Amino acid sequence: MTKQAHYQGLIERYRDRLPVSKDTPVISLNEGDTPLVRLHNIPRDIDKDVELYVKFDGQNPTGSFKDRGMTMAVSKAAEKGAKAIVCASTGNTSAAAAAYAARAGMTAFVLIPEGKIPMGKLAQAIAHGAVVLQIRGNFDDGMRLVKEVADEAPVEIVNSINPFRLQGQKTGAFEIVEALGTAPDYHCIPVGNAGNISGYWIGYSEACGHNTRSCTLCNGQCPYLDNPMTDKRPVMVGYQAAGAAPFMRGEPVSQPETVATAIRIGNPQSWDLAKAAVSESNGWFDEVSDEELLATQSLLATREGIFCEPASAVSVCGALRDIQSGQIPEGSVVTCTVTGHGLKDTATAIAGKEVVNTVEAELLSVKEAILSHL
Repeated sequence: MTKQAHYQGLIERYRDRLPVSKDTPVISLNEGDTPLVRLHNIPRDIDKDVELYVKFDGQNPTGSFKDRGMTMAVSKAAEKGAKAIVCASTGNTSAAAAAYAARAGMTAFVLIPEGKIPMGKLAQAIAHGAVVLQIRGNFDDGMRLVKEVADEAPVEIVNSINPFRLQGQKTGAFEIVEALGTAPDYHCIPVGNAGNISGYWIGYSEACGHNTRSCTLCNGQCPYLDNPMTDKRPVMVGYQAAGAAPFMRGEPVSQPETVATAIRIGNPQSWDLAKAAVSESNGWFDEVSDEELLATQSLLATREGIFCEPASAVSVCGALRDIQSGQIPEGSVVTCTVTGHGLKDTATAIAGKEVVNTVEAELLSVKEAILSHL
C-alpha cells in the first residue's frame, strides 16, 4: 500500500497561492479540505434537474469556515511577533481565534454581544482559554471597539478587516474548483459581515487568472494568469436573513435581529468587496425569513444527513427558492457554502420539537414505538 502524505492544512496545500514565505510560522490545525457533498434527495423532492452541492465547512477543526481565515491571520500575526490577538464575534470567530491563539501561544481577547451567543460557541472560546469580554451592545458595537482598542493596546485584529483572513477564506473556492474540475455555474453563500463572499470571489478570480472578465481585484496584474485552475468564474449569490439584511436595504441596519446569530450583523465590514463580487459576477443579493431558513436547516438534516447551524442553511434556502423560480436555471451546477456545524447551536435546532420518546424498558413498548413510526 502506498503511504499517503500527511495533510497539513491549507497554507501548506496552497502555499504558492498565499502571501506567506519561508519565514512565516504556520499556525495550523489542519483546517480546510472539507467535503463537497452532492445533494440527491432534495433536488429529487423539488423535481429540478440541477447539480446541487454543499461545501460543508462545518467540518473544519472548530466547526466553521472561520478556521480558513484564522490560520492565515494568526500565522501572519506570529510572523510579526504578536503576543495577543483581538476580535469581535457573533460566536464562530471567537472560537477560531481562541483555538489558533492557543496553538500559537498567544492570548486571545474576544468581544461578544451580551446574551446573543449560542452556548456551544461560547464554550469553545472559554475552553481554549480566551479572555471573553461580553459587551452591552451588538456585534457592530464590538467591531467599533476592536478597531479603537487596537490603536491603544498591543493586539492584532483578526476580524475580516484583516486582509489575511480573506486570503485564507479564498481557499474554499480553490477546493471547489479542484473537486469539480472547474468552477460551478452559481455559488450561493450566507452573508453577514460579508468577508466570506469576498474571499470566495478572490479565490475564484485567482483560480482562473482573472482572465475571463474584467475585474477590480488586481488591475489586470493577476500573478496566476499563467497558472489557472479553471477558465471561468461563477455567478455569486449572497443571501441574508431578513432581519439582518443591509444589502437588501441599501444601508446599515442599526438593530439587526435574526435567529441566525452568525449573520446577525447590520454593518458589514466587507461591504464594498461584497458588492463588487456580486456586480462583477452578474449575481445578486436576496433575503430569507427565519421561518424559511429554519425549515431548510431541518430539511438538510432529515433529507441529506447534513446538520448545520441556522445561518449556514441560508445559502441552501435561497438557492432552492431561486432554482424553483427559474432564476437559477435547470442544468446548472450550483455550490452552496454551509458555513458552520449544527452542534454550534443545538438549542435552536431542537426548539419546539418532540425530541425524545420515553417508553418502558420492555420489548412490547419498544416494538410499539418503532412500529408507530413506520
